[in-house]
Formats: sequence, structure tokens, C-alpha cells
Amino acid sequence: MSEDGLLRWLRARLDPCLIGDDAAVLPAGGPFAVTVDSQIAGIHFVADLDPALLARRLLAVNLSDLAATGAEPAYAFLALSTQRDFDHRRFFRAFLDACRSFNTLLAGGDLARSPAGTVATLTLIGTRPPDGAFLDRGGARPGHALWLGGTIGESAVGQRWIARGARLLGRRVELPDDRTMSPTVAAVARRAVRRHLCPQPQLVLGQWLGQQPADHRGAAMDVSDGLAIDLRRLCRASGVGAEIREEALPFADRFDEACRELGADPLALALGGGEDYVLLFTLPEGIEPAVSGARKIGRITRSKQLTLRREGVSQPLPALGWDHL
Repeated sequence: MSEDGLLRWLRARLDPCLIGDDAAVLPAGGPFAVTVDSQIAGIHFVADLDPALLARRLLAVNLSDLAATGAEPAYAFLALSTQRDFDHRRFFRAFLDACRSFNTLLAGGDLARSPAGTVATLTLIGTRPPDGAFLDRGGARPGHALWLGGTIGESAVGQRWIARGARLLGRRVELPDDRTMSPTVAAVARRAVRRHLCPQPQLVLGQWLGQQPADHRGAAMDVSDGLAIDLRRLCRASGVGAEIREEALPFADRFDEACRELGADPLALALGGGEDYVLLFTLPEGIEPAVSGARKIGRITRSKQLTLRREGVSQPLPALGWDHL
């Protein structure tokens, strides 16, 4: 069973008023948004990752879920299972420093020993801003414009460099065999490694979306598993379809060069690479987000089909993306 299939099976057996998307709004209608996510050694990060980097990444990917609801972060509960030689103090110094940056308080959790490697699970509680509303995936309407909050695919490039041995040591990214590539490509690869390890949750954008008048608000979610699979989830929740334009997809500078160095297909990484942690959202035509970096990539349609328009020709959107099961 796929992840989405299992979630549909579970939703049919749970209270629909409580089950959320990126976060659950509790009690039904608020005022709290609650999310939980894990980082597992060997799955989400390499086993020798600096504990300080793990701490900051763990918080950031969870904050991205709150961003997708328009919430303000408030409290954190951490369950941390590690091997005996794990540097707990280095982890917690970085974690608490990151929490202060996002006005988040560590309020509890659990510590345990794990013989198989580090597992860090974080629960975050956010609140509804006084002048805002919570967002979900069900607000997209035919005619809405489809937006991305930033570039996609670059994190997947960084993950592939890390799999090859790249490491972020202090402020410097060390690449394997960087003497064999041009300085430009090496710089792009280093930037991609930082993008993968140090995501930036789009809390300001999420809260701006939640502050829009009711007739201007659309759907929102964060892109964590890949644009193609996450767009499919948004459209399913809203009962709509979508068309995206290949030429409108936002890529980082020299993204194509970075993909060629890896022998990777840029479009496949953009649609299915995942872990971009930018917001995917809709707005009525003519309304543009008051934040920099967002890009309109297509439109919501009445048909429930998902299409990709390439060189003037529409084709089915490829079924790409990460399935956790």
C-alpha cells in the first residue's frame, strides 16, 4: 500500500474534523495547529551529519508544515533516540538557538538510546495569528493561479552530492573530487548542499496567505515529497485539476549545469526530487503575494486532470515523488 493509500484508509476510520493536512487544527477550527515529523539516520540524513545541522534541519522541516497552515510557531516537544556517543550538548545548543530565532519554546519530550542510529521526532504546536486564518489543501478553485514560493529541484541536487560524499563542515562545503569540475559548477554544487541541509521555512509567506480576505484565500501546502506528488494531493483535497507550464517552473541559477554534472534530468528532479520546503499555493487571478521569490507556475482547472504544458503541448503530469512506504 502506498503512503497516500494508507492515509485514505486511515481517514475513513478517524474523525474528519480533526485530521489535518500538513498540520492538524485543534480543536476543530483552532486555535492550535499541531504537526509531527521525524528525521531518521540513513533515510533523511547521513549518519555522520553534524548534530548541530541535524537540530536546525529538524526544526526547519517541521516549521515548514506550520507555514503551510499560516500558523505562528509556539511550542516544541522533542523525542530524541541516539547512540551512546552522540553529542547531545552540541545538538541542543543548536536546537535551542534555532528555536529562539523562530519564537519557539522547547516544552518537553523524551530521550532514549537507539542501537540502530539516530531518530529525532519533533512535535510542534502553532497558534493562529490574531489577524489571520488557518490554511489547508482544500481551498483551490477553478480559475485560481497556481504558485510556488521559491525554487525547486536544488535540494535534490544537494542530496545527490551528499550521497557522493559532500559534507558541510562549519561554513564550508567540501565536495568529493572538486578539482575535476569547473569553479562555477563547484559553487553551484556547494549552494545545493547548503539548500538541502539548511531549509528555510516560509512562515512569513504562509501567514501572509492566511491574512487575505476569505474570498482571496486559496489552498496551500509545503513541497516536501516533490512538486508532482504534492500537487496531486492538493488537487485531490480540493476536487480540482491543474495545469503547470514547464517554462514557468522556478529553478536556481545554473540549475541545469548542476544536473548535467550529476547526469540527472532537471525536470525529473524539479517534479520529483522533493525536500524543497517551499509553499505550493493558489490565489485568485490578479492577486500576487507580497513576498519576493514567489513564481506563478500554472492554473487550477475544473477538470480533475493534472497536466504539464511543454513547448505548447499538454501531457499528463509525470507520477514522480517520494513515497515514505
